[in-house]
Amino acid sequence: MGAEQTTPSGPDLSDGVPLDELADGAMLLGHVGNEPILLARRGAEVFAIGATCTHYGGPLAEGLLVDDTVRCPWHHACFSLRTGEAIRAPALNPVGCWKVERRDGRVQVREKIATPAPPRPSPPSAPRRIVILGGGAAGTAAARMLRQDGYDGSISLVSADAAAPYDRPNLSKDYLAGTASEDWIPLFPPEFYAEQRIDLMLETRATAIDPAAKRVALAGGTALDYDVLLIATGAEPNRLAVPGAELPHVHLLRSFADSRAIIAAAKTARQAVVIGGSFIGLEVAASLRTRGLQVHVVAPEARPLERVFGPELGDFIRKLHEEHGVVFHLGRQVASIDAGQVALQNGERLDADLVVVGIGVRPVTELAERAGLTADRGIRVNEYLETSAKDIFAAGDLARWPDPHCGEAIRVEHWVVAERQGQTAARNILRRRERFDAVPFFWSQHYDVAISYIGHAERWDAIEIDGDMGAHDCAVRFRRVGKLLALATIFRDRESLETEVAMERAAAAGP
Repeated sequence: MGAEQTTPSGPDLSDGVPLDELADGAMLLGHVGNEPILLARRGAEVFAIGATCTHYGGPLAEGLLVDDTVRCPWHHACFSLRTGEAIRAPALNPVGCWKVERRDGRVQVREKIATPAPPRPSPPSAPRRIVILGGGAAGTAAARMLRQDGYDGSISLVSADAAAPYDRPNLSKDYLAGTASEDWIPLFPPEFYAEQRIDLMLETRATAIDPAAKRVALAGGTALDYDVLLIATGAEPNRLAVPGAELPHVHLLRSFADSRAIIAAAKTARQAVVIGGSFIGLEVAASLRTRGLQVHVVAPEARPLERVFGPELGDFIRKLHEEHGVVFHLGRQVASIDAGQVALQNGERLDADLVVVGIGVRPVTELAERAGLTADRGIRVNEYLETSAKDIFAAGDLARWPDPHCGEAIRVEHWVVAERQGQTAARNILRRRERFDAVPFFWSQHYDVAISYIGHAERWDAIEIDGDMGAHDCAVRFRRVGKLLALATIFRDRESLETEVAMERAAAAGP
């Protein structure tokens, strides 16, 4: 997680800059007082917005202008130059917006606009009662977008979690490593839900959906009626089925409470075994090494993350972790766990007073399937994220949608994708008829190296590597029959953004 910019850079925009020094399509980082400001020109128009992304503090001036928006270089959030609104996750909050004045051939920025432009009103056909099942990425982003888009009806956000919605990616990254404070984890302050009139129902489980009656039954015997329902119950961790997997020093990582429990255990533990070479598993390994624990990783694969990243990046990731002291046991399976050791099937025994299991997740689809919704390794939705049942949408880790970029129906387990699907579902609940066509994006953090990945490649027949992985400067392209399906980059943020836009435009142009 990056710190927000605190030292003003560039010119003082209250004094102004010559207009002819700001070319069409150019951006300029400046400041008004101590506040960093991004000045951007599109044709005859000049815009001024806050220069710091509201997600993790990324520098928008190093991002990319696309039409009348700017995209953050770190995690591809998107902001309107006209209003400062966050219009594409992972940022959910706006940046400031400033009034631009022209005098004597100069552009000056002095006055901050107090509030953004009012949202367009909801259409007359908008539903009166919206129920959202799931307080994770998709559900929370949907609730936020409904209010941002002008909806004034009832929103019930039903979450089985005990904690208000939080930043799940950070649970295995900076927060677990001890480099991010707990204050950064909630997505919104506690008062947000009351102010936005979102009925946040924590520690509440839905037990049945009745599409005909438009009713959701809740544990305890109560029920909620809805006009439109969004199912965003996400995924749950796979559990290890070996003797000792339920011992108290064996942990899963999915929730805020899980991360806190691992942090508490790490304060007295010395030797950790991470079971699984998944993204979660390896990020946990890096975080525990940062805390000074000895870490061993056990995984059945020959290379970590090879299925997603290919052999070259898989070898790079293994070497990176080994340079930080992680010991790998690849091609190995766990046989059992006891109070002080993990036994492998080959007879090897690893000392461990802390065990973390990261062997993937599975979509939580049982509720939807019992209601008769069409399922196929997830809940099937169309390009508008509509399920097979009228007035029921699905978004996030459980949704399988037709992806226009790879030409197949896919389901992915990425935080940013889930948030963006929640936003699109919200707009479609309001009858906007917006296709979900965002290019999938995720990032994975390993020590001081972040890998950004756009697109989706379950299969490929060619991998192209440009640059030097060892120097932490490279782009890896995954192609099938010549078509670019995905791009992974290390410290090539601009290239990642440009490729994302190119993939969007290619999909929009059609085959």
